[in-house]
Amino acid sequence: QVQLVESGGGLVQAGGSLRLSCVAPADIFNIATMGWYRQAPGKQRELAASITRAGSTNYADSVKGRFTISRDNAKNTVYLQMNSLKPEDTAVYYCNAVLPAPWNKRDFWGQGTQVTVSS
Repeated sequence: QVQLVESGGGLVQAGGSLRLSCVAPADIFNIATMGWYRQAPGKQRELAASITRAGSTNYADSVKGRFTISRDNAKNTVYLQMNSLKPEDTAVYYCNAVLPAPWNKRDFWGQGTQVTVSS
């Protein structure tokens, strides 16, 4: 079973920063678009940010200018640097890997890491 292993969540005060990390198996990471989704209590899971194998990024409007997604292809790791955190950023954050069309866009998920921002 493919595992995406997340780390870096925690409790932080509003205005603070956290960095999430996600390690994926090399054969997945090397071809996948990697993303971070989040799910707040009572809400649907939503995309926060994604990054293609070539490095193109996409952000939700709510995190633009505050969050930065990056990937280290040598370490099979994707990061989410979260700055100027707000209480509304509180959620479980999930790492996601989506394979290209020739692989039927199959996707994989991490177990989630809790981020709590106190006011």
